[in-house]
Amino acid sequence: MTKMSEVMLAGGGGRRIVGGGVDATVKVTMDEAAFASTFEMRIPPGYDVGAHVHSQGEEIFYVVQGHLDVLAFEPLDRSVADWHEWVAADGRRYLRGGPGAFMYVPANVPHAFGNPTQSESVLFFQSTVAGGHENYFEELTEILVRTSGRPGKEEMLELRRRYGIEQLTGLKAGHGKR
Repeated sequence: MTKMSEVMLAGGGGRRIVGGGVDATVKVTMDEAAFASTFEMRIPPGYDVGAHVHSQGEEIFYVVQGHLDVLAFEPLDRSVADWHEWVAADGRRYLRGGPGAFMYVPANVPHAFGNPTQSESVLFFQSTVAGGHENYFEELTEILVRTSGRPGKEEMLELRRRYGIEQLTGLKAGHGKR
């Protein structure tokens, strides 16, 4: 691993990955020897990443602006199609969080987030998931743009397999203008 160079970015600085509902500004990556890939995410109205699990790596989510529904727990029944209906053994359900809401997700824990509002939300996001989350975002964006937000099941399964992701409920690209 090479020594990390310092990084200083003005607001809005970084490489943007945009399309198909994805709007991620890459701040620093694990390829640059940082401990985590770090992003500013703009989440359009109606976007729902769907519940999923990473076989390795950890993630941190922090709502900067707007509101998001977030979930990080093992549900009693993973087969329930809408993660908003999931319930944990201790009775927990998803959280609707505004600015300052936080979610930490260890490997192998189901998690999800979605923007149920009519306004864009902004999220600070860090990931140590193998393969670099920025690479996953680039591939996902290409697929979502090419398919007008309606990717084929097999193509999505292959993408997720390469990045150690098991998708448990469906992704919704939202109704933003990206």
